[in-house]
Amino acid sequence: MTNPSNFAAEWCEAWNAHDLERVLAHFHDNVVFSSPVAAAILPETQGQVRGKEALRAYWSEGLRRIPDLHFTVEQVFAGIDTVVIQYRNQKGVSVSEVLIFDGDKVRSGYGTYPVGVENPAGA
Repeated sequence: MTNPSNFAAEWCEAWNAHDLERVLAHFHDNVVFSSPVAAAILPETQGQVRGKEALRAYWSEGLRRIPDLHFTVEQVFAGIDTVVIQYRNQKGVSVSEVLIFDGDKVRSGYGTYPVGVENPAGA
């Protein structure tokens, strides 16, 4: 697994540049990503996006809907093959992304949001 702090910094820079290909470079082709925002943007996924191409479609739509998307990393947590990035989004909402690695790439990820916050991503 890559250095968690370096990964979080690069992940954040790529998102803030809205460089989707740079973000996706960190993910396996057969990644599985779960998020309540995915369920809202692409209801047919029921919140679970499978594969890099589907993830590209989801995040492309998210960037289209949130043109002012911007993240500020607050904390980075590391576990065995796991990185959790706690960040504040453009709406000021604190969010955590849980990323499970296989080697240097993310195999699965989970977007998590505060309970009770309506439309936390602003999508």
